[in-house]
Amino acid sequence: MAAVTSCELPDYSRLEPEALEIVRKYRRLAIVGASPKPERPSHQVMKYLLEHGFEVVPVNPGQKEILGQVCYPSLLSIPQEKRPEVVIVFRRPDQVPPVAEEAVKVGARVLWLQEGIVSEEAAGIARKAGLRVIMNRCFKKVHQIAESQPAARSTP
Repeated sequence: MAAVTSCELPDYSRLEPEALEIVRKYRRLAIVGASPKPERPSHQVMKYLLEHGFEVVPVNPGQKEILGQVCYPSLLSIPQEKRPEVVIVFRRPDQVPPVAEEAVKVGARVLWLQEGIVSEEAAGIARKAGLRVIMNRCFKKVHQIAESQPAARSTP
């Protein structure tokens, strides 16, 4: 079993310019671990992203549809024309490396591990294949910050 790395919740006052750039640039997303339950963070983030014009494909083998979007059992089962640019992960750290491998296979450009999720193993898999990696950040929160700032501030 892969080593699980614990992490502290992030400080959003010191946000990486790369994270801001990603939420501004990419529009086609997959959420691995999407939930149909409104009280779950993955559901709330997905709802927000759909309301803000993102294309979002939910990935959860136990669901057929979430928030009106067809749900797929894996990244590999998403049709070519819907393949994501960014894979947002709501899974335990020990479950992330296989997701990283699938993200590479589907041609994603970014592997984004949500708040509280850090997997150096998954990050290594993704980076070795040329993907950008963000860990322990909430895509929704970063998008909200990006929306409140002029785009020029995201560049160093």
